[in-house]
Amino acid sequence: MATNAKLNAKPRPGQGKGDNRKLRATGAVPAVVYGHGEETRSVVLDEHELELLFERVHVENTIIDLAIEGEKKPVKTLVREVQKHPARGNVLHVDFYQIHAGERVHIQVPIHFTGAAPGVKAGGILQHTMDELDIRVSADNIPDRINVDISGLDINDSIHVRDLTVPEGVEVLDPPDGSVCSVIPPQAGVTVAATEEVAEVAATPAEPEVIKRGKTEEEE
Repeated sequence: MATNAKLNAKPRPGQGKGDNRKLRATGAVPAVVYGHGEETRSVVLDEHELELLFERVHVENTIIDLAIEGEKKPVKTLVREVQKHPARGNVLHVDFYQIHAGERVHIQVPIHFTGAAPGVKAGGILQHTMDELDIRVSADNIPDRINVDISGLDINDSIHVRDLTVPEGVEVLDPPDGSVCSVIPPQAGVTVAATEEVAEVAATPAEPEVIKRGKTEEEE
């Protein structure tokens, strides 16, 4: 299941571009919190605390308990979108979606490749065409990741979405015929050592710069 993390926030009185620039100059990050049937709230986050959180967890599928100053209980949220500066890479704005117990959400969870493919040992190259899986699941049961065992793949073998094993209660939204990964024949001039290096790199999902989530079931 997805991990929970905590983050502090304060109400944000100003909401214009000028106010946002002033906030960022003080080491703060503007954000909004919204959800089905909920009033949209503007908040401000501490930039350093936010960066530390992003270093510790995969924000794509982490439930964040947002403690908003002045409110009695933390608000359970999922990060819907993170906007970053195109050159400096610092966070400019965050959208949080407020969730409730039992609510089904549409999100993407990372795919994690396990095992060693015999086809790679024979000189083939592991190519993965999918880094994350599009799913709908209860907010209480979001998986950390989807494990994909590649230990049965020989050269020219593939794994498709329909072949994946997912936890109970997870609805897969990607097309069943979609390719997840495959082992292709060795290319001219590529050594076995090189293919194994490619396989190792391919098994590590990349971190996105902008995180976007799909719609909740109620929004669709």
